Amino acid sequence: MASGATPHFQNQMGLSVIEVGAREFMCIGAPPPFDHPHIFIDMGSETETVCPYCSTLYRHNPKLGAGEANPAHAAWADKAA
Repeated sequence: MASGATPHFQNQMGLSVIEVGAREFMCIGAPPPFDHPHIFIDMGSETETVCPYCSTLYRHNPKLGAGEANPAHAAWADKAA
């Protein structure tokens, strides 16, 4: 993702699957201050991937925008930014 910031997603809800529109993103586990190290994930041509830190399964959904998730509250943005 050369243009713009890398999307961040979190799984505080403990969901088994989160759909995301991005193929390159960061998993933060839970919102700060309870986040895990921010893990960069690149799906490449795959449609699913697992965060190696928290085991969240992310599934690519091409109907979503790059910073969007299903459920929507899994997308995280730093309010200070």
